[in-house]
Amino acid sequence: MNMNYPSRVITIAGSAAGGSAGIQADLKTFQELDVYGMSVVTAIVARHPQTDKNVHPMTIEAIEAQFATAMKQVGTDALKTGMLFSKEVIEKTAELIDQSSIENIVVDPVMVGKLDSKLLKDDAIEALKEKLLPQATLITPNMPEASFLLDGRSLNKVEDLKRAAKDLHQLGPNYVLVKGGRLEGPAVDVLFDGKKLTVLEAPRIDTVNTSGAGCSYSAAITAYLAKGKSIVEAVKQAKGFVTTGIEYGFSYTEMVGPTYHAAMRKYGQAHEIKESQYTL
Repeated sequence: MNMNYPSRVITIAGSAAGGSAGIQADLKTFQELDVYGMSVVTAIVARHPQTDKNVHPMTIEAIEAQFATAMKQVGTDALKTGMLFSKEVIEKTAELIDQSSIENIVVDPVMVGKLDSKLLKDDAIEALKEKLLPQATLITPNMPEASFLLDGRSLNKVEDLKRAAKDLHQLGPNYVLVKGGRLEGPAVDVLFDGKKLTVLEAPRIDTVNTSGAGCSYSAAITAYLAKGKSIVEAVKQAKGFVTTGIEYGFSYTEMVGPTYHAAMRKYGQAHEIKESQYTL
């Protein structure tokens, strides 16, 4: 590949009609970080005003077609998954990854939305654990998702995140990042590689406009991995990117608004992230 071209990244996730999360957040993040973004839409997330239906799934055929087209036309240096929603889509995604030679796989195990909306069917959790997580370079659960994956364990403090990261590593991913966005105090995340814990700390931004922050965080990690960064450096830089986006978040209505993807470009440098490492 011509080294003057941007690195290539693909996201397999849901489409968020409001533009703040999912595929839309991923593609905005990719563009801001100068990687070539592609997408496989697994479902359209948009609430119908009469029926109240919120998730409108794509067919397996459509998912296969999107992935095959992107790989044939472009190829990829890194892949992330977001909302997969059903057991069938998780199994198909795992199969597509298994049959590819993609080295950098970031799995954001999307189960619960920002407003605690359910984004994963019950029977899909086991498929996620058994089929997809073992293929991941990195998984990026938030606290409710980590709790789900650990059979409902309560997570209330940073020490809980450390134990959760160690136990989630047993499910097979190379790295685990447990995000502490719902704790009090500084915004602390815990990264574990099987031997070493890395605690990453950013200032907590006092805002409700954080829609898409988790999607954007994992997308930014994926972008930095595609550009050749190490896992620790990719996570650290991505956390700076998303913290700046949260700082300048806004809303057009009374509803929770998005993180601002252009914030780092428009307002200057990303937030500095404090890093502490502990060897087991």
